[in-house]
Amino acid sequence: MKRARRPLELSFRLGYYILKNRLRGRKKFPLVTMLEPLEMCNLSCIGCGRIREYKPVLDKMMSVEVALEAVKQSGAPIVSIAGGEPTIHPRIDQIINQLLEQKYFVYCCTNALLMERVLKKVAPSKYLCWVVHLDGMEAKHDESVDRQGVFKKAIQGIEMALDQGYRVCTNTTVFRGSDVEDLWEMFRFVGDLGVEGSMISPGFDFEDAPDQEMFLTRQESHNLFKKLLNPVDTAGMRFYNNPLYLNFLKGDREYQCTAWSNPTYTVMGWRKPCYPLADEHVEDVNELYKDDLWERYGVGKDPRCANCMMHCGFESATIFQAVSTPKDWVTLIKSGAAHKGGITAA
Repeated sequence: MKRARRPLELSFRLGYYILKNRLRGRKKFPLVTMLEPLEMCNLSCIGCGRIREYKPVLDKMMSVEVALEAVKQSGAPIVSIAGGEPTIHPRIDQIINQLLEQKYFVYCCTNALLMERVLKKVAPSKYLCWVVHLDGMEAKHDESVDRQGVFKKAIQGIEMALDQGYRVCTNTTVFRGSDVEDLWEMFRFVGDLGVEGSMISPGFDFEDAPDQEMFLTRQESHNLFKKLLNPVDTAGMRFYNNPLYLNFLKGDREYQCTAWSNPTYTVMGWRKPCYPLADEHVEDVNELYKDDLWERYGVGKDPRCANCMMHCGFESATIFQAVSTPKDWVTLIKSGAAHKGGITAA
């Protein structure tokens, strides 16, 4: 099985981009553009609030031109394409290919059910990584997505992509009912297949999700991740998240949210204030960078933020703090993880 490597260019480009913005005096700027070209999905995962939140516009699809203009307006060097299920979009290959031509680093999040047909239209590239959703081994994953056979299809997609030379990683959302030993088995399994690594994050308690009891409190997340990330039991596993964020998940570090670094553009416009919360949608991305806005959101400010520990708000925070903390920056460089910029997946 072929194993694609994370390109060093991504680390250098992101580092230069951060330095350039800091020298310009910008305190808040995007690292990753979260692009949702549609909200329709071919699954109904029990922990997902997106398809329920956007029910009135599930049939709406973003044009290629609008998608590219949103990415340009944001200016971030990394684009995470999610939704909904992006491979349903009839022109998703055109969106991806044009972003790759412009040398954006693209992470396309997918459940892999329709992945094969997109692979035929998008060539492997160091600028492209497929992010396949897996919440455990077969029984647990199929339960989380509420359909049998999805795990097998996802694994087929991963193997196919790796065999053809694509970069691939996985994304796992952890809930109150997650089985740690089952997750360990899954992390080892996909590592043996050849993925670059596994992203992990606690689920956000979207108010539109049907089962609110499945979401972890902040303390429960710390307790679960201390066990899940136990260095003895995770030896040899490859996590895509940087080590500072993993320590944050275990409760060994504290950060304030920097979700402004991951502006999210949907069929209704930019989500304001952030990926998890949409108190409104706006057309100008600059509205997300006003200081008075972020005086109202974050841990200890808005009760909806109390249990949030998602990549988009906190992995990016580790990078922004590390820029001014040499020891932390060295930790990121040594881990080879300084490039990810708080990438998330839906």
